[in-house]
Amino acid sequence: MALPEDEKMPENESGEHSELPAETPEPEEPVADTDETPDLEQDPEGALRQALEDVEKYRDQALRAEAEMQNMQRRTARDIENAHKFALEKFLQNLLPVADSMEKAVEAAEQAAENEDDPMLEGVRLCNKLLVDVLGKEGIEVIDPMGEPFDPNEHQAMSMVENPDMEPNSVFAVVQKGYRLNGRLVRAAMVMVTKAPAEAQE
Repeated sequence: MALPEDEKMPENESGEHSELPAETPEPEEPVADTDETPDLEQDPEGALRQALEDVEKYRDQALRAEAEMQNMQRRTARDIENAHKFALEKFLQNLLPVADSMEKAVEAAEQAAENEDDPMLEGVRLCNKLLVDVLGKEGIEVIDPMGEPFDPNEHQAMSMVENPDMEPNSVFAVVQKGYRLNGRLVRAAMVMVTKAPAEAQE
């Protein structure tokens, strides 16, 4: 099928037909920036206000972090100190039956001895004194509240006995001594406590 005269492809200098020029795409319109970022140059006061708020916020966070770090350091130091002070607590609890047995041995030796110069009695007393001295060097205190007012924080009452010669609520006898380790109670003293006679109560 022949092309009309006005629709024939143009010929170049060599007589060959040249292709039609491609259509040039229309330039796209620039897309408007949808970010709502405030123009700092147009609102310098708002930018300054925002910067001051950010500084205050970061300053508060820094102060909180520093305070938390100081608290953690204090807790760690306290835990280390307690670990050093009370490291012997478990060992002391295992050693207390030995101390009780030494006291019973002294009592038995005193009852069996014919006089105070008995070498056996002196030896048992010396062993018991050495044990008490070693405990004292390690910060261990013996609680022997004989004749003292009853203290429920450090004493455990086994029974109450009427005794007109002593103030009521006083320690009449010590069944088992107590112990403290650097001020901390390890074992309460087991005691017998006095009470006022029934006639006085009436």
